[in-house]
Amino acid sequence: MTPSPRAIAAMLAIFFAVFVWSAIHPHDYPTWFLEVLPAIAGLAVLAATRRRFPLTTMLYWLILAHAVVLMVGGHYTYAEVPAGNWVRDHFHLARNHYDRVGHFMQGFVPAMVAREVLIRNRVLRRRGWLPFLVFALCMMVTALYELLEYAVAVTADSGAVAFLAMQGDPWDTQKDMLMCLIGAVLALVLLSRAHDRAIAELEPGAEEAA
Repeated sequence: MTPSPRAIAAMLAIFFAVFVWSAIHPHDYPTWFLEVLPAIAGLAVLAATRRRFPLTTMLYWLILAHAVVLMVGGHYTYAEVPAGNWVRDHFHLARNHYDRVGHFMQGFVPAMVAREVLIRNRVLRRRGWLPFLVFALCMMVTALYELLEYAVAVTADSGAVAFLAMQGDPWDTQKDMLMCLIGAVLALVLLSRAHDRAIAELEPGAEEAA
């Protein structure tokens, strides 16, 4: 089912509360803008499609969680998020791994977005292809994002370091893509059944036709 008006109000309140907090004295505004822009773009797309293609309540909450991760990272930069620093110091790690959380979400949430769009638009005749296509779309997204980071690195100045958040790791790009892969696979394994039920409640017959 779609979220109730009260649920929508709660989601918007959380989104804008975190957004306003994120925008107050961030680490630097160029990095903040780059990191938060996907969340703002996502909100605009959801608002524009709310009436003609409403999503399941589950998916709206997942997208909100992803937006919060982005806005927290934008406020501090991914390399300086306090929770990540605490984990690094407590477990004696070499770096702040909050950016791995962001890339995990980059697979976990888009996997459910792609899955819902494919199922409800009846893109596939054979259901067996669904996990593969969802996985491929998620890996395409993360590859495009890494190319965006590369473009920023070669065109921006000091802000590129904070945006890339490589923290001296030469394999950062590959590890980011691995986290996206893990996120997409886990989303498909853990949430597919619950997602099918949510889609069936919203649009009876769509799940069976996929």
